[in-house]
Amino acid sequence: MEQHQACQSCGMPLTSPEQWGTNQDGSKHAEYCVYCYEQGAFTQPDFTLEQMVDFCVPFLVEEGMQAEQARAMLQASLPHLKRWKAVEAN
Repeated sequence: MEQHQACQSCGMPLTSPEQWGTNQDGSKHAEYCVYCYEQGAFTQPDFTLEQMVDFCVPFLVEEGMQAEQARAMLQASLPHLKRWKAVEAN
């Protein structure tokens, strides 16, 4: 199983298998975190990229980042992740 350093949906660092999402059969899915991907599907399937940014900003602020800095970082990094590249390709 290929291991990614960050969730390919929200960008959360993936440092252990406990943080990995799950496939439909319950096995671990190393591309996405447990918060974004459960039972083989995205937990927020209708999220747009901008909604994901809005969703993630408070978590980074909680970790001590300024909201403006968090938003800028997410807007620069999330479009390069697998989930959002696939949306852009359509």
